[in-house]
Amino acid sequence: MWAGNVFKLHWSGGHQVLALSRGPDALPKGAAITRIRSSATRTDDLQRAVDGAEAILVCLGTGMSTKPTTLYSDFGRALLEIQPEIGDTPVLVLTGFGASESGIYHGPLMGLLFRFVLKEVYEDKTRLEQMIEQSRLNWMFIRPGLLTNGPSGPFRVHVKYHKGLKVGRIPRRSVAEFMVSQAEAPTYMRQKPALSAR
Repeated sequence: MWAGNVFKLHWSGGHQVLALSRGPDALPKGAAITRIRSSATRTDDLQRAVDGAEAILVCLGTGMSTKPTTLYSDFGRALLEIQPEIGDTPVLVLTGFGASESGIYHGPLMGLLFRFVLKEVYEDKTRLEQMIEQSRLNWMFIRPGLLTNGPSGPFRVHVKYHKGLKVGRIPRRSVAEFMVSQAEAPTYMRQKPALSAR
């Protein structure tokens, strides 16, 4: 997963990917991927990136920064501007466990981390979720726990949250596999699956 990316997928002849990124040089190279250097908050480039998509995967990020940001809500506004052109295309948005109402299910230690370190970042992720949830888009919010760089492996998908729910670490590769599988055959549209390694 890379910061500031929007991916458009086509299925004919295998996955054909168009990636909009601020740093496309870091993306894999190959005939199946077309790269656009831009920001996901630029409406004209975003429109070009998602035109004709069979699925849209949104993987925005601020890296290790915990400073206040408007990246997510700025993207949300750009996305809603082109909402009529997107239609019913599945829009899979990576946010995080802690966005919106999911934050109340953190344990005491994670609750402190989100309250004092990640508060501003997750407030903007919440704004993005709220904007999209109130739209006519065909959305899914993917909320992983703490992302790691390990190899992919078995993971749990939580759709119904409850007191005592534990959503821990999960490899980025596992999250990517889940998002691609849901783009191919979505089963959680208009839901908010939380992901955690088993």
